[in-house]
Amino acid sequence: MGRSLKAPAGLFDSRAFGFAQVAVVPTPFGKVAHVAGQVAWDADRKLVGGDDVALQLRKCLENVAKALGSVGATLEQVGSLSLYIKQSHMHRGKAIGDALKSVCGDNVPCSTWIGVTSLAIDEFLIEVEPSPVFIAGSPD
Repeated sequence: MGRSLKAPAGLFDSRAFGFAQVAVVPTPFGKVAHVAGQVAWDADRKLVGGDDVALQLRKCLENVAKALGSVGATLEQVGSLSLYIKQSHMHRGKAIGDALKSVCGDNVPCSTWIGVTSLAIDEFLIEVEPSPVFIAGSPD
């Protein structure tokens, strides 16, 4: 059995852009969920958060949670996050950290913050990619 793809409710349909939001891959150790990097779009591809990187980050994390929820996983199971942050907003570290803590509490995952010159569209200030998550099973 190979990779199975998910199109979670509440996230924009990414298939038109050539990628899946969630892929579940069987391994000898169990099933692993991979989630695409999430941006601050709602299901209708409308930007949430405007020019506020903290608000955009909260929306990104909400989208990660929806993606994980589609396969029975939670944000609590994520070991690390890769944050791709536009260079123009790297100086907003405190706001970014506060947004992470507002969603995850004191039990924040590891994270790597990567400054980038641009993301998929100019209005995106941040993109969040979670580490793969092992799941007990997944809806087919």
